[in-house]
Formats: sequence, structure tokens, C-alpha cells
Amino acid sequence: MRALAMTIAALGLSLAAALPARAERVVLGLSQAEVAISTRFDGSDLLIYGAIKRDTPPPADAPPLEVVLTLAGPEMPVVVRRKARRFGIWVNTESAEVDSAPSYYAVATSNDWSDTISETENLRHGISIDRAIRYVGAAPEVTDRQQYISALMRIREAEGRYQRLERAVTLREETLFDARLSLPDSLTEGTYPMRVFLTRGGRVVGSLETQIEVRKVGLERWLYNLAQTQALLYGILSLAIAVVAGWVASTVFRLLRNG
Repeated sequence: MRALAMTIAALGLSLAAALPARAERVVLGLSQAEVAISTRFDGSDLLIYGAIKRDTPPPADAPPLEVVLTLAGPEMPVVVRRKARRFGIWVNTESAEVDSAPSYYAVATSNDWSDTISETENLRHGISIDRAIRYVGAAPEVTDRQQYISALMRIREAEGRYQRLERAVTLREETLFDARLSLPDSLTEGTYPMRVFLTRGGRVVGSLETQIEVRKVGLERWLYNLAQTQALLYGILSLAIAVVAGWVASTVFRLLRNG
């Protein structure tokens, strides 16, 4: 009986030794938890700041701590088309459907990408932009599906909707960090999940997830709700505004010409 107790105690010590000697957790703050889109909205900056809380100091020989931030917009399907020149004009040829792609995606790191996270951890957590794009369905004649993913990324990076920001997270004494993300004026309304990963030697040692809300306000909100709930009225109103605008423009042009 005594031998069994000693065996169990030794096994418990072995398991305790196998567990991580420290737990590193994120305490996060945002400059704004909600982004309001109005008729004058031309983009915004989001300030992210936080601290690392730990039970015990890291070992002296531990790899340096790094931070990765991601912010993703609502996901939706996208059709990506390839254009080709036919008889002197550009026409759509092959196409592929991306089943799910974020409307906005930013990933920021405290160091160079290769020094911050391993490809295994990137694959496991879906951190990089290409990993955030889910799956491509294509016609049988489409042989290289990855080219459509690359094309979608290239287009949205040019629009500022996809951002890979290396060394954009400032980390101080492995305790405090902050970063600033630029939000374009083409934001889609919805919930934007934000994730923070702590890494050492390319491995994720801690993480936190929160979210911010992007909402239309004022006239933008009223028009959006009208279009969603009263499509016929919205169409009539749009037609009336177009007629009035055309009449005003015609009247002004006539007055200028006669004057």
C-alpha cells in the first residue's frame, strides 16, 4: 500500500513537471469597441493596447516573446474571374468561387513573420491572410485554384482591405504592447473578431479573442434598413431622387447657358 502511494506521488510529480511552468495571458484594451459608419466616414484608426500577465517570470533561456494580432471582417462568398483578351477586347473566361473570405483582414506582428510564428501554428490557428480564406470551388477546367486566392488577396491588398503588417506591434519588456490598425472606408457592417496570440520560438503559448462592432448610423443606417425591409419603397425613393437630381441639373445648365 505504501509502495502504491509512493508510485502515485512520483507520477503526480512527473505530470506536474511536464506541464508548462508558467501561464502567459493577455489583458487587452481597445481605443473603441464600436466603429460608426456615417455618410462622412472615410476610414478610421483602431488603437490596440494590452499587457501580458504571467504567474511566474519566464526562464532566462526562454525564446523571446512575440505578439500577433488579427482583425477579421464578416465572411462571405466571392466569385473571382479571370480576364483574357479576345478579338481585341477583355472578357471574363474562367472563374472560381471562394466559399468564404473575410471582407476585411489585418494581421500584425511584433517581429518578422518567419521569426514570430511557425507554419504549423499558422495552419493550426488560421492566422495568415491565405489561411483565413476557407476553400475554393472551381470548374473542372480550372487547374490552379491557388492563383484565384492570390488574385483575390492582391486586389484586396491594393484596396487596403487586406493588410499584412510585420513589426507593426510594439512590444516593451515582454510586458506591454500596442498597435494601430487602419480601417478603410469600405468596411462592411457586422461583427469583427479580433485575436491576439503570444508566441515563443514560433509556438503559440497564449491567446485571447474579443470583437468590435461596425455599425451604420444616421442616414446610412436609415437607408440600409429601408433597402432591407422596404425594397419597393426604397426603389421608388431612389427613382424620385434621380428624377429630381436630373431636373435640377438640367435647370441649372439651362440657366447658365441662357445667362
